[in-house]
Amino acid sequence: MFKFCPSCGSEKIVFERQKVFKCPDCAFSYYHNIAAATGCVIDSGGRIVLLVRGKEPGKGKLDLPGGFVDLGEGALEGLRREIREELGWTPPGEAAFTFLASFANVYPYKNIVYNTCDLFFTLSAPGLLEKDLIPEEKEIAGIEFLRPDEIDPDRIAFDSARRAIVAYRDFSRSKEH
Repeated sequence: MFKFCPSCGSEKIVFERQKVFKCPDCAFSYYHNIAAATGCVIDSGGRIVLLVRGKEPGKGKLDLPGGFVDLGEGALEGLRREIREELGWTPPGEAAFTFLASFANVYPYKNIVYNTCDLFFTLSAPGLLEKDLIPEEKEIAGIEFLRPDEIDPDRIAFDSARRAIVAYRDFSRSKEH
């Protein structure tokens, strides 16, 4: 990430313990923390809303609506914004979201690997139909509504989203019993 110390310009800056850049010349330290990201399992009458990714990473594979949390946003604010941007649909208030699970993830983009903490939520939207959604054309190549048991794990772009779908299947089964 750094070739030179941002504080003094030294070329001696080193990356230690997979998280901190340190400069021995001026004692500068920079902690490289993970990025927060969100995803949502939107259930519409027993079918989950899945996005077909229109760009790398995972172009052509399935993903859950969501994305990175921007500076100044909380997780739910970021999730609501991402859903509006990706689906052209405004979900109901934040109280409608239920926390599902959180998983570590790796997001490779343009030769940089971002380590993320992905927070997944559920949202029930029983009347939501594909015709109600306007996918963001640059990032989203399509939308699929699938029952959880119809989803092929090999079609999911990211491990954390795969794990979230499994968690949702378990969550749904526990509600049935």
